Amino acid sequence: MSKILVASVCALFLCVQVNAQEAILHAFGPSAENEYCIVFNSSWTPLPPSLDNATQYQLVNLTSSVLCHQTDLPPAGLNGKAVVVMRGNCSFEEKALIAQSSGARAILIASKTSLTTPSAINTDKGLNILVALVRYKDVLNMQEAFKDSISVKLYAPPAALFDYSILVILFISVFTLALGGYWSGAAEQQEINFAVQGGRRKAESSDEIQFTPLKVVIFVLGMCGILVLLYFFYKWLVYVMIAMFCIASAMAVYGCLAALVQMIPCGRCSFSFQDKTVEIRFFFLAAFCIAVSVLWAVYRNEDRWIWILQDVLGIAFCLNFMRVLKISSFKICVTLLSLLLVYDVFFVFITPFFTKNGESIMVQVAAGPGATGEKRGGNMVEVPAEPTVPYEKLPIVMRVPRLSSPTQYLCGMEFSLLGYGDIIVPGLLVAYCHRFDVWNNNSTKIYYISCTIAYGVGMIVTLVVMVLSKMGQPALLYLVPCTLVTSALVAWRRKEMKRFWAGTIYEVLDSSKEPLIQDGGKSYGHIQ
Repeated sequence: MSKILVASVCALFLCVQVNAQEAILHAFGPSAENEYCIVFNSSWTPLPPSLDNATQYQLVNLTSSVLCHQTDLPPAGLNGKAVVVMRGNCSFEEKALIAQSSGARAILIASKTSLTTPSAINTDKGLNILVALVRYKDVLNMQEAFKDSISVKLYAPPAALFDYSILVILFISVFTLALGGYWSGAAEQQEINFAVQGGRRKAESSDEIQFTPLKVVIFVLGMCGILVLLYFFYKWLVYVMIAMFCIASAMAVYGCLAALVQMIPCGRCSFSFQDKTVEIRFFFLAAFCIAVSVLWAVYRNEDRWIWILQDVLGIAFCLNFMRVLKISSFKICVTLLSLLLVYDVFFVFITPFFTKNGESIMVQVAAGPGATGEKRGGNMVEVPAEPTVPYEKLPIVMRVPRLSSPTQYLCGMEFSLLGYGDIIVPGLLVAYCHRFDVWNNNSTKIYYISCTIAYGVGMIVTLVVMVLSKMGQPALLYLVPCTLVTSALVAWRRKEMKRFWAGTIYEVLDSSKEPLIQDGGKSYGHIQ
């Protein structure tokens, strides 16, 4: 029954289609053809869904005119033809009425500024001509390619409500979270084995940070402050964030690959530098990680392929973050995730009431102030009229191009986004669950597996709501309840809630003292 339900939901998403506001202008001449982006209002002038169904028109170039008066019309009229005119001086509706009075079947309005969806019109005036906006540079390109013999077809392929890039985002998020949680638990097991064999373990290693309630509050307040500063001073602080990401991602890739390189038998020879011994293999690994980070920094605005490298660096960043930041009790998990849930909801749903453009601070900062493809939704779109200097985007999201967008590349690349925080924040809980499994010798890894599955369910719910509402969602709104409630239910069902809530860690006051509690040959300590 569950398989049938899942199949039905997938079929619904694949079959349901939405009206696009972006369409395709297919232009051709005696020996060549090309396609261009156009923007239209589907409630004003519906276009056929395919090229085969589109009507062919001869295009008349009147870009020397804005067509605001009958005197702008050619003496021969426009009977059965399409006409392209310049934008400005009068409304789209006035231009369309004048063109229609001369017998034109379609009007293209050439724009040197951004192409925005035409607003609704008064249908009582009997306007039935096709109206669309086109880039002026594309009109010049058509003129150069086809001279005076230009024929056009206008059509708008329907966009599926469901885009396969969502599945890629889902896979990346669940894979990264599961791997990060597993790594944290595996590292914990190694340290326990080392302690049992007579070694000594510290509460915090040099590259690990233990969260306390005070650190949680400071961490969340710091995130709020940084987000607000980025909103107001984006064009300056974005470069600071890019530099920090380059450094952090290089360190993260190094941290992820160092364990693998350590298993390579060659390159063990070393050299000394400032009283430190460095193995050749780790030296080359560090150089490789720095080179990858620099490569991303140089080509970070090449949208067509750099998103792959950014996602790889993002995965490494999230994995390293989950390894370094350790939460020692479920109590702190609940505090951190609850505060970040409020943070996420506030900056996505509440801040639009305070911003001038009605855009949420979270979406504005995540997608960048110049973004179009990442923020499109509802019934309005905006397409740049000319190639512009690439705007800088914060490297804090996983980005996957929308795979089923019919106007991808013609009107600008569109992306599905997922913030790193939507992986890291629940990932800290998953990592804690796996460490708790290790502390309690749970061979089934019940806490880790249950919490990971709950995260996957929460992500599916998030994506379903996003698809149906056609707007970005604060993912933590769904992920936090799913993961926290599931973890709590498992602990309650196993009658381990008290231990799960308080947490268990190694706590050694100094190197001369033994761990606080001895239990079956393993050393444990309880949160005080």
